Amino acid sequence: MELRTLRYFVAVAERGSVSAAADVVRVTQPALSRQIRQLERELKLTLFDRRGGPLGLTAAGRQFLPVARDVLRRADDALSAAEAFAAGRLVRLTIATPTTTLTDVIAPFLATFGPRDPLPTVIETTGTTALHHGADLAIVTKAPHPSWRRRALAVLPVWAYVPTDHRWAGRASVGLDQLLGEPLVVLDRSLRPRQILEEALAADGLPAPDVVECGNAQVAQALAAAGRGVAVVSDDPRFGLHGLRVESAHGPLRITLHAAWDPDHHASDVLARIADRLRAFCGRRYGADVLPPE
Repeated sequence: MELRTLRYFVAVAERGSVSAAADVVRVTQPALSRQIRQLERELKLTLFDRRGGPLGLTAAGRQFLPVARDVLRRADDALSAAEAFAAGRLVRLTIATPTTTLTDVIAPFLATFGPRDPLPTVIETTGTTALHHGADLAIVTKAPHPSWRRRALAVLPVWAYVPTDHRWAGRASVGLDQLLGEPLVVLDRSLRPRQILEEALAADGLPAPDVVECGNAQVAQALAAAGRGVAVVSDDPRFGLHGLRVESAHGPLRITLHAAWDPDHHASDVLARIADRLRAFCGRRYGADVLPPE
């Protein structure tokens, strides 16, 4: 069965005669009749009632007509999508991102999208592996491999969060060594804020602290709000907590967000523009000082 033959069938059904349809599809009447007969043989159905009078659809033909129209509509949609892809346009956008980045950055950014932007979906994951499995854009917290196209988006603090009645609540920062005197609520070792904390402790020659470990930054802040310790995370403040920048002997603890995508993606230039928009959004949300050098 060919799409062309389905179009012939729909044309005849809509115009009520082979001769009228032949003028529309620009095929001779005998050729159009042969095509309709061939379609009926392929379907093993009689689509038209040819028993004299105006040409009408059989019961099977009436039921098959909306099916044929749906197939043709889907085929036209597929062709339009292929033309868009060939022109480098992006109809849908799949973003892979860590959970904290999704909550604090990506979801608010997607709220700025308009009707001309691609329709976004999000996968909660870490690393660039998702780019091999259907994601168009990955937001990562380590510099991507040079084989990917990439854009540094923002350099954000790793915060030490305390309740407003804590003795540090009036301060803007705290030394890494001072944290060792407090119970710490940290993320598990698979997450970048915990890795940054441990790298800084090792670089400063400081011992490993006593910690309460959890797998979610919001839960860590909830535990800090409940007085279980100082939450060391990178997400935005919640539960009325006060955030302090953490200063080590080698500088503040910070986490860098990067966007990465396949240089051979059909819409690579579109993804670059989206990454630039996301970078600018981070600057507006957190201040221009979080923007890394171009």
